[in-house]
Amino acid sequence: MTSKVPFYISVALLIVAGIALSMFRHQTYGVPWTPGETRQIWDIEARVEFNAQSKPVKASLAIPHTQNGFTLINESSSSSGYGVSYIKSDSGRRAEWSIRQAAGAQTIYYKAQFLVDPQAKVKTQAPTKKIISPTFDGPTEAAAISIIEQANKSSADDVTFTRELIKILNDSDSQNAGLLLNKMDKVSAVDKVLAYAKIPSKIVGVIELEDGRRRQTIELMNQVWDGSEWVLFNPKNATQAIDENILVWDESNVSLLDIVGGQNSQVHFSMIAQDVSPKQATLDKVEADGLLNFSIHSLPLEEQAMFKTIMLIPIGALIVVFLRVIIGLKTSGTFMPVLIAVAFVQTQLLTGIVGFLLIVGTGLIIRSYLSRLNLLLVARISAVIITVIMIISVFTVVAFKIGLTEGLSITFFPMIILSWTIERMSILWEEEGAKEVILQGGGSLATATLVYLAMTNSYIQHLTFNFIGLQLIVLAGILLLGTYTGYRLTELRRFKPLAED
Repeated sequence: MTSKVPFYISVALLIVAGIALSMFRHQTYGVPWTPGETRQIWDIEARVEFNAQSKPVKASLAIPHTQNGFTLINESSSSSGYGVSYIKSDSGRRAEWSIRQAAGAQTIYYKAQFLVDPQAKVKTQAPTKKIISPTFDGPTEAAAISIIEQANKSSADDVTFTRELIKILNDSDSQNAGLLLNKMDKVSAVDKVLAYAKIPSKIVGVIELEDGRRRQTIELMNQVWDGSEWVLFNPKNATQAIDENILVWDESNVSLLDIVGGQNSQVHFSMIAQDVSPKQATLDKVEADGLLNFSIHSLPLEEQAMFKTIMLIPIGALIVVFLRVIIGLKTSGTFMPVLIAVAFVQTQLLTGIVGFLLIVGTGLIIRSYLSRLNLLLVARISAVIITVIMIISVFTVVAFKIGLTEGLSITFFPMIILSWTIERMSILWEEEGAKEVILQGGGSLATATLVYLAMTNSYIQHLTFNFIGLQLIVLAGILLLGTYTGYRLTELRRFKPLAED
């Protein structure tokens, strides 16, 4: 007897591969598991204003990049007459505008689009510069040393040290903190004390994302290196709660804006939020990150629409296999109900059932006449096909004339399948009788209805279209059902007398 171990191993591999592909699609591209979810995109505009001094102008603005929680999907610039370049350096990304001659008030716009993306993870760059200890005057240095000693006692590493440091600086009763803050603001105080303690840190510019907010300025915060990534701290908040809507804009630790050939410069930020579909968010992220997107979404829209229906057929096949193998339901043809269900998707259920019954019923009457002519099989089938086409045409015209626009969709029925169904039912009627025709025809219609309900379910449509790995799981399920050799549920009624005894 052939061992089934390789078969079960293959089935297990199919299931694992299907789950892995689906998880990869969810984790990498951010495709949600359920339909109806929306993804948020932030449009952020930086407005640079300055006065040009009638000579060549060069403006350099620190600009953001993809970071944890946010994916940069698009950026653009609007600056009349200026040339623009996006430059990457060790200190971060910058946008540079240049013009040979400019005078008077100047306005430059930079716009960035960020997708709120929990899956966005970036490889951070470890600090490479040597830490230079700042210089303090006598009393200020003594206060800084005292604060460092106090924070060291209640901390275990650089991150917890920074937390304790900020708590001390926000303590209104601390004389050392008061002395230090008389000389500088909290951001500078944290940065200088950390540098004095030889802890890698830098000052970054952040903006708070708030829908519809205008003319917002950059806010400074501190970042500390914990050995693997930069941790953001707000020195003005003793509780250290960093909101999720905080976007790090300037990581250069140098300057937000540099102007050569101009004066009185300033930068303001405006922002607006919009909700987009997961499909659009996925496409934007794939395009921004340059990822290889082996999914239906990478196809043209016409092919996508076609595959949206095709990818539902395996679900119908799984239902048919379950109903025939486990339940024991009889159908006319193996997968004819699946194709009829596909037609129901186009015609709607009630219209489809009525159309199916009318076509098959009329076709059986005409087929009974053809059987008396003793035609060859090929000629008889061809005649049935032509008859089905004529029946559909007549029903469609009649439906249009009497105002039943739903009847126009009856043309979506597969004519060849209907012809073979009529032929099979006619032969079955002659060999087994009308009862068997009703059983198989009713079973086919019931199966097609169940498959239609599954195909039109929004969750199933979403999963089959967005997670191609689901097809491997369905295949594994069909293979497992194919090994079942027990009783069908409809066969158990034969044992009813034994149960009564």
